[in-house]
Amino acid sequence: MIEKHAAKHAVLVDRKTEHVCAMISGHCSRKIDRLLVVGCGSGVEAAILAKGLNTRVTGVDIQADFDARARELVELYQADARKLPFPDGSFDVVYSYHALEHIPEPVRAIREVARVLRFGGSYFIGTPNRSRVIGYLGSKTDTTKEKILYNLWDWKNRIKGRFRNEFGAHAGFTATELRELIEDSLPNPIDVSHDYYGVLYGRHRQLLSILRGSGLYKVLYPSVYFIGTKPDRAEL
Repeated sequence: MIEKHAAKHAVLVDRKTEHVCAMISGHCSRKIDRLLVVGCGSGVEAAILAKGLNTRVTGVDIQADFDARARELVELYQADARKLPFPDGSFDVVYSYHALEHIPEPVRAIREVARVLRFGGSYFIGTPNRSRVIGYLGSKTDTTKEKILYNLWDWKNRIKGRFRNEFGAHAGFTATELRELIEDSLPNPIDVSHDYYGVLYGRHRQLLSILRGSGLYKVLYPSVYFIGTKPDRAEL
């Protein structure tokens, strides 16, 4: 019976998400009672966050194709990120990982993040880096052939001047674009892309240091990540 249970939940493991859990824990100064995942996909990522942070997690996605195992650990709802079905200040943390680039009018989604986040609550938002020269290398679900084809498609869109989310490209945002998007509703976002890749690829610290010092990270980091806190009411 124990082996059956272990196999059942073996899929609910992801090294990247576990590292993000540590980053969120390190940033939050208060206990995390409720966390919202915006753009949760199958819900597996939300389940990993629930386990890693030992908290109650709710996930929302525009499609309701949820993993049955994840449903046992977290609350999953079909909902539009631009109109979240939750009262103001419902969550201690709001998390959105590689979802914002798929949402039309993402500024509205960020405003909803700010609305449902309590005062003093934290957020973690990441998207593909639109300045990248190559992407998809870290994908576990795509074959080598698919990764090559995706990158060729990206460069075709770049050449045509259509490498933007609104044209259907999986472009994401540059660090500057994402910062400005977040700042529309949440002040002082902190770029933690260096920290993210430093933890994930710690054995390559010398190379990462060279990328950072030379500025090459701007085009070689496949994604960009920001963390921050919604100011307390008294600070507004």
